[in-house]
Amino acid sequence: MYKGALSSCLENGTMFKLLICYLLLLLLLAQKTFSEKPTTEQQHNVKNTKGLLYPRESETREVRSLDGLWSFVKSEIEDPEQGFRELWYKQELHKIITITTVPVPASYNDLFVETTIRDHIGTVWYERKFFVSRNWTVDKRVWLRFGSVHYSAIVWLNGKEIIRHEIGHLPFEVEATSFIKFGSENRVTIMCDNRLLLTTVPQGELVQQPSDKGNRTVQTYTFDFYNYAGIHRSVHLYTTPLVYIEDVKIITDLLTENRGIIKYEIFIAGLENESNDVLLPDSDSLSLHLQLRNKSGDIVANDFCKTMPFSGTLLVLDVHPWWPYLMDPEHGYLYTLEIYLHAGGKDLLDVYRMKVGIRSLKWNNSTLMINGRPIYLRGLGKHEDSDLKGKGLDYALLTRDFNLLKWLGANAYRTSHYPYSEESMQMADEHGIMIIDDHFSAELLVNHKSSLEQLIHRDRNHVSVIMWSIANEPRTAKNQSEPYFREIVNYVKHLDKTRPITAAINVDITKDKLVRSVLLLVVTSPLNFVLLKGQFLDVICFNRYNAWYHNAGQLDMITNVVIDEAYAWNKLYKKPIIMTEYGADTLEGLHYLPTYIWSEEYQAALFSKHFKAFDFLRLQDWFIGEFVWNFADFKTEQSYTRVGGNKKGVFTRSRQPKAAAYVLRQRYFALAYELDRCPMPHDVFQYVVSWRDIALGRRDEL
Repeated sequence: MYKGALSSCLENGTMFKLLICYLLLLLLLAQKTFSEKPTTEQQHNVKNTKGLLYPRESETREVRSLDGLWSFVKSEIEDPEQGFRELWYKQELHKIITITTVPVPASYNDLFVETTIRDHIGTVWYERKFFVSRNWTVDKRVWLRFGSVHYSAIVWLNGKEIIRHEIGHLPFEVEATSFIKFGSENRVTIMCDNRLLLTTVPQGELVQQPSDKGNRTVQTYTFDFYNYAGIHRSVHLYTTPLVYIEDVKIITDLLTENRGIIKYEIFIAGLENESNDVLLPDSDSLSLHLQLRNKSGDIVANDFCKTMPFSGTLLVLDVHPWWPYLMDPEHGYLYTLEIYLHAGGKDLLDVYRMKVGIRSLKWNNSTLMINGRPIYLRGLGKHEDSDLKGKGLDYALLTRDFNLLKWLGANAYRTSHYPYSEESMQMADEHGIMIIDDHFSAELLVNHKSSLEQLIHRDRNHVSVIMWSIANEPRTAKNQSEPYFREIVNYVKHLDKTRPITAAINVDITKDKLVRSVLLLVVTSPLNFVLLKGQFLDVICFNRYNAWYHNAGQLDMITNVVIDEAYAWNKLYKKPIIMTEYGADTLEGLHYLPTYIWSEEYQAALFSKHFKAFDFLRLQDWFIGEFVWNFADFKTEQSYTRVGGNKKGVFTRSRQPKAAAYVLRQRYFALAYELDRCPMPHDVFQYVVSWRDIALGRRDEL
């Protein structure tokens, strides 16, 4: 169709008619592009997540942790099906094979001294025994919940398979009531498989390579962090009533400076009568009572719902908005939302409580605003990574990390490049740290959409989440990336319209096919034309390692290059711009004068050159943030380019500062003082000399 229209124009032979035809072609293409909204089938070809509220105790719920020491065994690397073939889930592992014990939560890779376990590829098996009280049989449902198992998992309870899950870093759960032996000992067995394929998220590939003992399976992948595996987050056993609060969705906003609202949807489950022995309440008899308490415990808002589906709005007077760290003395303010489910107006069926923050989030083509005020993001990229535990949940590490973020004066970080723990999201809410909720890079559409759906479902109620990042450094120069990411962006907007969408891009601006939605036609000759396209994204983030991967050691090739690239992105797409990665590997304790790559002095000098560019760009409203790569050193796959891992952290892996951390701290607090007039900590700038007194000739007073 398009080809025929173009040929017809060429036959008429006039440039004017040719241009008219090009414009017609443009309109046809634009109409086609903008009409390609996700169909109902496209939007819903991914199974929607249900439930998965974080386990919390209440008057009607009990929560029990299964964290601790678990039995552990690995299959042979060339025989990942060993456990299935030998039916390891049918009886206690120690009766079949020699076992050891490992802590949960933790990655298993660094817990042993053998490389065969550290570098294991394939399946490992976990087992834990526990008792369940007879009291839990009375009008209760029992759930088994995993915060994260990497990468894929199969779970058996007392020898019977109860659930499968794929995509690490995300929670999954199953009702286990009918599989549990009440008043007796139970056994849970988990198969964990860390193999990454072209169909997984993230992707990898298994290849056969020759070794001293013949061909050996080798795992390959392109991401630059270690493929830790195991049960990475907590395992919980918890109860709900038979009819229970299954899910909660909230959206907050500020009507005025003193009035806020919480729009809510509450989802109820368990009304289907699965047993004639139990009399369940009729749905028409259900009612909901919501209360909102402030930090002092005072009730500041109420609402009642008497008919399903339950939804409504809480009006909060004299509201305490949620502010990012250092934007307000009372940053990170959280209320407690209490949800009471009743039957017949009297009988209390279920109670669920959760922390909520109230804030507005708006954006346009030049600004991102919280509570009506433009924000400038002072951030870092991070990784869930530490000695011994790998990616395992560690409350001590979480506490240290948030204290270090605040010590730096940072107000944001990226969950690079996968969903972080639910506990870390809760701490971000409490500390007022904004989150760009990052996601894997992927090329398999169904898995990509499924993992995004699970992520957004899990994190949509977190006030700290200000953006959804749909990919990190995807291959957006490929032609097929355009329809792929168009569908991804449309799908995310279908799931949540209250937050902007971004992605961290590292391809050359002239080759990118992700950051687009508006067609512009550029005629280069009568027979050739180039299509340039505007953005799919609401905010453009770009990663660039000037004077490191590009022009290594050349510190004079940073400032103008950064300025020019940021201007180019904005000029082409008219969107807010953030630089989300820059940095240099730095060996702790390595010093050089003059500066030399890998030294602490070089990292600090490289930061300074970027700061100069950022200050020039900040004069433009559309440049809204800067993110260092990385918060702390982290482990990677072995490589001659990595000395013990990626060393771009401003902190060591043990969370001690390098010289650049002090430079970054001075900048971030200076920005916070300039933009928000926050108090300056007394130790940000160490006293050296009073230049003012020297200039005034007060030497005798010094």
